[in-house]
Amino acid sequence: MNEKYLKTLEYDKIVEKLSTYCKTYIGKQKVSALLPLFNNTDVVNQLAFTNEAVSLIYRKGSVPISDIPDITLSIKNLESDGVLSTISLLNIARFLKISREVKEYFFSADDIELSMYTKIYDLFDLLYTNKSIEDKIFSIILDENTIDDNASPKLSAIRKECRRLEQDIRDKLNNFIHSSTYSKYIMEPIVTIRSERYVIPIKEEYRTQVKGFIHDVSSSGSTVFIEPISVFELNNELANLKVDEDIEIEKILTNLSASLYDYTNNFLNNISILGDLDVIFAKASYSKDIDGILPNINENKYINLISARHPLIEQKIVVPIDISIGKDYSSLVITGPNTGGKTVSLKTTGLLLLMAYSGIFIPAKEGSTIYVFDNIFVDIGDEQSIQENLSTFSAHISNVVEITNNVTSHSLVLLDELGSGTDPIEGANLAISILKFLFDANATTISTTHYHELKNYCLVTEGFQNASCEFDVENLKPTYKLLIGIPGKSNAFAISKRLGLNQKILEMANSLMKDDEINIEELMKSIYDSKVEIEKEKEKIEQNSNQIETLRKSLENEKNTQEEKKNKILEDARTEAKQILLSAKEKANAVIKDLNNLHKNDLTTANNLRNELNNDLKEVSKDTTSTGLNLEALRELNNKFSLKNSSIENKNVYGSSNTKTNHHSSVTFNKGNNFKSQNISSEINVIGMSVDEATFVIDKYIDDCAIAKLSPVRIVHGKGTGKLREGIHKYLKTNPHVKSFRLGTFGEGEMGVTVVELK
Repeated sequence: MNEKYLKTLEYDKIVEKLSTYCKTYIGKQKVSALLPLFNNTDVVNQLAFTNEAVSLIYRKGSVPISDIPDITLSIKNLESDGVLSTISLLNIARFLKISREVKEYFFSADDIELSMYTKIYDLFDLLYTNKSIEDKIFSIILDENTIDDNASPKLSAIRKECRRLEQDIRDKLNNFIHSSTYSKYIMEPIVTIRSERYVIPIKEEYRTQVKGFIHDVSSSGSTVFIEPISVFELNNELANLKVDEDIEIEKILTNLSASLYDYTNNFLNNISILGDLDVIFAKASYSKDIDGILPNINENKYINLISARHPLIEQKIVVPIDISIGKDYSSLVITGPNTGGKTVSLKTTGLLLLMAYSGIFIPAKEGSTIYVFDNIFVDIGDEQSIQENLSTFSAHISNVVEITNNVTSHSLVLLDELGSGTDPIEGANLAISILKFLFDANATTISTTHYHELKNYCLVTEGFQNASCEFDVENLKPTYKLLIGIPGKSNAFAISKRLGLNQKILEMANSLMKDDEINIEELMKSIYDSKVEIEKEKEKIEQNSNQIETLRKSLENEKNTQEEKKNKILEDARTEAKQILLSAKEKANAVIKDLNNLHKNDLTTANNLRNELNNDLKEVSKDTTSTGLNLEALRELNNKFSLKNSSIENKNVYGSSNTKTNHHSSVTFNKGNNFKSQNISSEINVIGMSVDEATFVIDKYIDDCAIAKLSPVRIVHGKGTGKLREGIHKYLKTNPHVKSFRLGTFGEGEMGVTVVELK
């Protein structure tokens, strides 16, 4: 795409803005060279990178890329087997640290599925990290001027000896300063350093009184800095140690540099990867800040931008536009007054496409779709060439010549004020001819114009469509809203009237217009007004639809909440009922046990126990009924403890018969207490039942077997999925009558049978 077209659409300003989101010098360099791509596969690929980066930002926050030091020269030095300075080595360590932190940002995530990030994965994966080198450099070099004492044993020994000598020198000089002989010669009682040798400040008039070497004189000349002869040898010895220290530091830096020789390619690779990641995440952050969306990419030369916003206009004031082209028409002509937003519509369309082609999300609503054209041609603005002495018209036509000579069937052409700058009649006819030529070339064209002839042409020509930028006549200002399908109507008379132009002038001007022109204007006005009303109704319908949808969701949520409450109440009731029945069963078992132990003549006690049990069953009935559950289980519990006879019969000592009957429910005592032994089977089959059904049946069965002193017994539950068996075993562990249980052995049914021993 021609560079001047990019500049016309203000693509350079997008690049400049994007650059501010980059954190590294290499990222800024790559962004400065960023150009839109005009290949479908490439565009989809670049947008995929940005999409994954946006997802990571929302999930994990910003990537920890910071301003990496430029280590390019250091790498070249290493490639020549050179020795790096302390600052260069520190920069490499910092570079490695940033590389490691960026890689950990991606791979240390336990809460995200890395396979989702197929595009960006390889970039993070290829980052080279070496924690040992990183730590080694930081442990040896404390800052750009300081090597750690422990960098080598020899350096440690040298510095230790230096500190000892320095202390000896200071002690001698302090004694000198405070001695009664020399204290009067001292300008100030301090020990200082000049030319890397320890000295003391002596008053200028006493310089001959102190034997030693003068290393410096104050600016006023009143003080001389003398190295007394007494510390001369110690200073020499210290100077020699400093030389040894420098030699040892050079060895340390040489060895440290040599350890990096094999990694120069890794460093260069990391620089490139960090730059790429910086650009990708800059695009993602910028896309996020402008509320950009990932556009759909189609292959049908179709554009549909929904609520598209120009990214360089402040979001608080920019007016979103809907613009579509490529389905029913391939040439869109926008008409309307100046400053009405026609040019902004062109620039918004072109710039959003360029952003998408560069891998940047576009400021529009979800569902927007674009096509990847092979080129975008632009003629916008008064590009008058003073150097070539071209008029505005000539400048426009020069651009049109270039466009018509290079356009293809997969190109987008944006033309502003087509045919302007010359005779209106010739300009209009020329504009129509240019648009017809582009249409015949199957190019996609969006143009703006003032000529009403183009409005008429679009009304009657297939493949062409009118559009206009709305104008508020009442307030005499544009709304910048784009209306597709409606040609821009003339507002000259209406505006003049609002501004107070004499009515006679307006009437004369109106009378001069041709009838067909008046009719067309009236038709356009009618269409325009109808479109406005339709748009208003559409907005109302959308609002009502949204309210209905919100209400529907609210009712659905309320229904779900009520259903959950109902289920909770029923579940609590079931739990309470089970607890009541369990308590009643335990009480009944205790009563039966007492009955079994009664002496045969203890009739009164037996009747009392029977009545007590029946009264308890009544209470259980009331409690269970209050839960709203079926009483079938209660009836089974009642029948479970009833004997065959309806009364308790026992002969007294006089031979008479004593019979008492309770008409509500009865428990009959029989002295043999083995009345069921001949009627109860030693095996029960519960195959096909649910766990709840089976445990209820087994519970009654085991109670009957316990009363009848029948043991062991077999429960046939089948193999199946094992859930029924597990539920039965869980129940058997809680039953007070069960002594032990086991699965059947070979010949007993194996996994499909459980053998139970009762107490």
